[in-house]
Amino acid sequence: MKERVSIGGSEDSPLHKILLVGNPNVGKSVLFGALTGRYAIVSNYPGTTVEITRGNATLRGRRFQIVDTPGVNNLIPHSEDEQVTRDMLLEETGACVVQVADCKNLRRGLLITLQLMEMGVPMVLALNMEDEARGLGLEVDQDRLSEILGIPVVTTVATRRKGIDRVIQALSAVRRSHFRQELPREIEEAIEAIEPMLPESNLSKRSLAIMLLAEDGTLTKWLNARVSEKAVRTIADICRKVHTGFSEPVSFIVNREHLKKADEIVAQVVRYRDGRGGDWLQKLGDLSMHPILGIPVLGAVLGMLYLFVGRFGAGFLVDLLEEDVFGGLVLPRLASWLEALVPVPFVKDLMVGQYGLLTMAVTYALAIVLPIVATFFVAFGILEDSGYMPRLAVMANRLFHVVGLSGKAVLPMILGLGCDTMATLTTRILDTRKERILVTLMLALGVPCSAQLGVILGMLGGLSVVAVSVWVLVIALTMLAVGYLASRMVPGEEGAFILEIPPLRVPHLTNILVKTLARIEWYLKEAVPLFIIGTLILFLLDKARLLEKIQDVAEPVVKGWLGLPSEATEAFLIGFLRRDYGAAGLYALARGGSMDSRQILVSLVAITLFVPCIANLLMIIKERGWGTALWMVTVVFATAFGVGGLLNQAIKWIGWVP
Repeated sequence: MKERVSIGGSEDSPLHKILLVGNPNVGKSVLFGALTGRYAIVSNYPGTTVEITRGNATLRGRRFQIVDTPGVNNLIPHSEDEQVTRDMLLEETGACVVQVADCKNLRRGLLITLQLMEMGVPMVLALNMEDEARGLGLEVDQDRLSEILGIPVVTTVATRRKGIDRVIQALSAVRRSHFRQELPREIEEAIEAIEPMLPESNLSKRSLAIMLLAEDGTLTKWLNARVSEKAVRTIADICRKVHTGFSEPVSFIVNREHLKKADEIVAQVVRYRDGRGGDWLQKLGDLSMHPILGIPVLGAVLGMLYLFVGRFGAGFLVDLLEEDVFGGLVLPRLASWLEALVPVPFVKDLMVGQYGLLTMAVTYALAIVLPIVATFFVAFGILEDSGYMPRLAVMANRLFHVVGLSGKAVLPMILGLGCDTMATLTTRILDTRKERILVTLMLALGVPCSAQLGVILGMLGGLSVVAVSVWVLVIALTMLAVGYLASRMVPGEEGAFILEIPPLRVPHLTNILVKTLARIEWYLKEAVPLFIIGTLILFLLDKARLLEKIQDVAEPVVKGWLGLPSEATEAFLIGFLRRDYGAAGLYALARGGSMDSRQILVSLVAITLFVPCIANLLMIIKERGWGTALWMVTVVFATAFGVGGLLNQAIKWIGWVP
């Protein structure tokens, strides 16, 4: 039975939200941008770290809220992303669903389609990347597919805005199709027994019963709030009885039956013909994942990424904004205006002093970090749109597996060479909490930001090749050792490394620009307040003369254990405030002849492994919480001074002159 729902929003069937649902990497976000005209509000779903994007659109003369839900592979949740999408379907009353599916992999998309239809939600199916399917020799009969499913089906190429009008038109004929997949008799009997005990909701009682039988524990809280304790116990007893009757999990059996149905549908609507076997992008895509030949491709991509972000963004653009724009024009004029308008020393120091909100917080956020972030977001957008991102993760997976991480961790680590603060934010792309904690720790421990790295490389230039090799070896072994130990201490499971490998594509400038601007807006809202808070704390500590006391306490460790001159204490203290300033302080001591080659090597190891800057610390607190942040700071602090001191003692013991 097909039930039509009007997009016009009559009083009988109000429709205010459109949920974009689909597998990962099928173009939902691109379609979202095409429908709304821009990226909009990005926020965490309540009680989770999963981000959703909301925006407004006017379709056929009426305004709607479009919601880009997390990518899912199943609507019987196995991950936080899948739970959030299922919960939105369950809770968003009156919402219509536009499922976005990869036209090249219809079977995978149909698993979600059949689940949505079984839920009884009004929906449209958009087969995206139709041009790539044709290029591979695949043709989908969308009219026949629509007839079989009983819902509107359209084809799109979202990156080129092709078919967007068809999606909007299809929304005017959106329908509920009450699909029912026959399951084994024991399961069907259990469903019939459970359904009468379930409350009315946005989803069909049958789909909820199947989720409960499939041991979906994420529904427990929702169910307990809506049915009696007796009903909950009865449902649990029914579920246990069914589980004991099968050797395989019920969720596996349900998915298998849905996939059988998907295979039947695919056989009726998909036609194959000869594709363009000689496509150069396809050949390059295959080459990029070759076990041997893919390594130079990976090296070239990482090299270009570092040159664009690390050298152009963190070098040229930062110098231009920090020195010429802010240092030469903005700050001197603001200082003179403040002197004339508010001749109060305390206010002047607060705004343009050593730890001033303008001289440190705003300059750091806009002149130093923003250029790095903006160039990385451009590069990140190119990697996303080109389809190289999954290939990059595949090539790095084996190395990162040593420390309990998947290849996806390579992306935040690369960003860390530009700015550890923003790299900490991008750990959200990782699948599990354990992985996010491990990568955050590795970033805080031994990934120098581009500004600090530039100073470090300048100091290394004055040492021998052997000394430079020792620095690299010590840092690498320390990170591997700490990562290995932490992976066994941090609770949780490693994320499964399962990635769909899309074809390599030529990125579209418009898409990259839209995503970059949206992410910059997000950065300005999320990170800039942290710089202001951190600078204000430093200002108050300085005024209370607590910074000097901290320096006095740290001096014995720096001078005695590390064997460095007492002046180096200030460099480490300033290094916590800003990592590059700490390295610059050591550089000044080295150039002034206050440190010999042994001290330079020891100081470089210690400052590289030292506690990250205060902005990064605040970001760690925001993302991981106070307890985890304190644990990380303790580990990093102990490791930096422990490894640096041991190196100092070892050099003295063997009598080596670096």
